[in-house]
Amino acid sequence: MKPSLLIATFLSAFFNIHVLALRIATSLQWIEHTPQPYAIKNFYKGDSAATLMSGGVANLASDRSVDLAANAETQGLKQYSGHRNIRLIYIICEAGYRIVANKASGINTLADLKGKRIGTMAGTSAGYFVYKFLASAGLQPSDYRTVSGNVCMKAPCGSNTFPSMLKSGQIDAFGIWEPAPELGAQALGNNAIFFQNISIYREVYSLYSTTEKLNDPAMRKNIVAFVKALNQTLDVFTNKPDSVYSTVASAVGMDASVVKDVWPEHKWTGSWGPELLDFIAEEDQWLAKQDNRQAVSKADLAKFLDTSVLEEL
Repeated sequence: MKPSLLIATFLSAFFNIHVLALRIATSLQWIEHTPQPYAIKNFYKGDSAATLMSGGVANLASDRSVDLAANAETQGLKQYSGHRNIRLIYIICEAGYRIVANKASGINTLADLKGKRIGTMAGTSAGYFVYKFLASAGLQPSDYRTVSGNVCMKAPCGSNTFPSMLKSGQIDAFGIWEPAPELGAQALGNNAIFFQNISIYREVYSLYSTTEKLNDPAMRKNIVAFVKALNQTLDVFTNKPDSVYSTVASAVGMDASVVKDVWPEHKWTGSWGPELLDFIAEEDQWLAKQDNRQAVSKADLAKFLDTSVLEEL
């Protein structure tokens, strides 16, 4: 074989390997992400390896080498507004967020949060959750004060984390993803009270790709194989949770007992129903105001929800 042809053959082989390899950007520190490494280890049978990297759906907009990403619907909507090639193709988890409050602050109902200091993270799914949930009790943002802080995955929690701030009286309540609310309640003991309503808000932790990746036959084959592996994983997470508590705890730095405590707040969904379009359309209206942009039309949001991979399976 001529040297030039040999080089060309090598480069072609390398290029195909590069194209076929699945790179998945995801937030590695949260419970919701854990089906992904489990799927890769136990079920994925694509034509090439699948690897996780720390990141999220923003990586799809900035790095063409990233093929899939996982994030809450909030971050997906924020990216879709400026990158209309992004597609939500799968729902890994629907998580019911909770507000945990200190009854010693005079809080017995959601409406009692008026005038209180509430911990959350602005610009995230937790920030939207607090806004929407309190609005259901007739409270506007001017009726309470939001306070920034950090999450905690395992006790003892640091002084700048929401559970510690709640216990010390720096805040009266906080709302965010698990396990921080559970750890906050454990820190307060009998003074803790929870508020939750998943019909008003739940995090829709989803898997995303782009039209370019989905239209590439070789890449799409691996994407479908990964989603199939996720389906198998969600079956385990739903029906045999005792078998994964320790694995999940190890992956995110939690105690297995706390993973078990918060497991009921997580529904390992896979697909979605027609109500999701209205849900994200309302959320995007709020995000548009926060980000000082035009809201995405409902017709364009319908394109964002891509069921083709699920249909192929």
